[in-house]
Amino acid sequence: MNTTPPRNRGGRPAQVTREQIVTAAIDLLDAQGLDALTMRALGAHLGVAAMSLYRHVPGRDAVLSAIVNRLVADALTGLDPGPTWTEAVTGFATAYRRMLLAHPHAVPLLATHPVDVETALPLLRGVLGRFTAAGIAQDDALITIQSVGVYVLGHALAQVGTPPGAEEAGPPDPAARQYYDHWFTTGLNALVTGFQHQYGDPAAPARPTA
Repeated sequence: MNTTPPRNRGGRPAQVTREQIVTAAIDLLDAQGLDALTMRALGAHLGVAAMSLYRHVPGRDAVLSAIVNRLVADALTGLDPGPTWTEAVTGFATAYRRMLLAHPHAVPLLATHPVDVETALPLLRGVLGRFTAAGIAQDDALITIQSVGVYVLGHALAQVGTPPGAEEAGPPDPAARQYYDHWFTTGLNALVTGFQHQYGDPAAPARPTA
């Protein structure tokens, strides 16, 4: 995606927007990794002076938080929760994992920068509604969703992470991907089944899809 802002007739770059900054930051993160994402590099990527970015974001930490919120919103917007809470939380896990695997350099970032509550709760309204319909308290529902989210994130770290001192991972091996998919499905089913027993819900958990 080309995030370079258009130039005006005088040859000077047009003022960038906050949305352009976040999009460019994700592009840079995907291409070069978290360590390469500096305000100077982000400005160069956009074709503007780094100092001009501070008109829209107070600093690098704010950019990182904005990336997290954008990626989570991209993953969960339009999520169909299905008819039951087990299907809802399984769909959430599957969508979250799909986003993480599409942005492997963002996985460590999401592990250290939680999404803003104000961003997450509206996106999870449908999922939470399935818990409410089953008579499960919202506090319990949130604990379930958070626990599943941590499982998904930890599993993604195991799948895409590179051990210290090791070379950057190459293209994904199909056999390895199949193994991780099976591991993910088995672990998620066990986790959802555990909450299911806790809530006294006899419905079988939905099987996730990769």
